[in-house]
Amino acid sequence: MSTIAATSNSRSARLGFRATPEQEAVIRRAAEVAHKSLTDFILQSAYSVAEQTLLDQRLFVASGSKCQELLELLDRPAQPNEGLHDLFSRKDPWETR
Repeated sequence: MSTIAATSNSRSARLGFRATPEQEAVIRRAAEVAHKSLTDFILQSAYSVAEQTLLDQRLFVASGSKCQELLELLDRPAQPNEGLHDLFSRKDPWETR
């Protein structure tokens, strides 16, 4: 997980959102406990979750027998797939000329 290296002087994008009073109270208390400003706490928290969400789209973990099953599936010879054959035999939409 990376840390946000920007200082408040170099931040130029503005984000805005609304929260319930309960959400605000919890977030403010958490920022105090973490000894961070509200802005730094929210930005770092949102950034961490966003980064993890993006990583979840690229990385998956398989352990034990599931890992072995995956490796065996990847090692199998390719099977004919009529749908893929049809898809790849079509012209790209941007090559209509």
